[in-house]
Amino acid sequence: MKRDRSSVDRRRAEILKMIREREEVKVEQLAKEFGLSLMTVRRDLQYLEDRQLISRFHGGATANLTPRPVTEEEEVQLYRSLIGRFAATKVSDGDTLFINGSRTALGMLDYLKYQSVHIITNNAWAVGQTYPRGVSVTLTGGDLRNHILVGDYVMRNLLTLSADKTFIGCAGVYSNGEFRYDIPTEIGINEAMISRTTKELYILADHTKVHSGSAHENLYGSCTYERPWTLITDEKADARAVEHLRMLGMRVYQVSMDDPMP
Repeated sequence: MKRDRSSVDRRRAEILKMIREREEVKVEQLAKEFGLSLMTVRRDLQYLEDRQLISRFHGGATANLTPRPVTEEEEVQLYRSLIGRFAATKVSDGDTLFINGSRTALGMLDYLKYQSVHIITNNAWAVGQTYPRGVSVTLTGGDLRNHILVGDYVMRNLLTLSADKTFIGCAGVYSNGEFRYDIPTEIGINEAMISRTTKELYILADHTKVHSGSAHENLYGSCTYERPWTLITDEKADARAVEHLRMLGMRVYQVSMDDPMP
């Protein structure tokens, strides 16, 4: 089945990172590391070579000595991939997870390895993707708005379910502990997921979404939660905001471009 564009971009960013770290890789190595067919790897390498990021040779590729600078958009996409990869390490065999409409949160499923994990989500991007062995996905149902399932049907279903852990994305995390959502109907759905979570709560947000101050002047709703949260962000997140969040009792993990491949 075809994968959505964001998943392909994440994979190519990870392949590029590996090539730059190792300087030279074989097609077979990449296929094994990422669980891909040789044809898919060759297609990804051609894409990277067309953008002058790597040089291909028969059976593999090397990093260009003078690659073009990574754009800000590419950097954010790579950080989101690293956040998803780190989030996957917080999942245990046998877990049931709630995942909201966040693409970053859904992307963590690419990194779950041979575990028995059940996903409950209102994220319609989950349709038409393939997942690692042992990962099962249940959609909440509901009315489709962009790529998110919303409405009373979602709420009724969620209130009959429960999960061990919840992983959600949002439009902003603020140093006073507020979360902002750009889709008003997301607030109730996220709160339902949170209320039905028995163990741990995770928020996934790259540095562009972590801010000092409060969200009260922004559009749509902002929320604060009394339960303890873990924020997974990246090394470029606002240092003052991260410090304040830790002072409020929030656990914060920051992924780095230098983090080794698992």
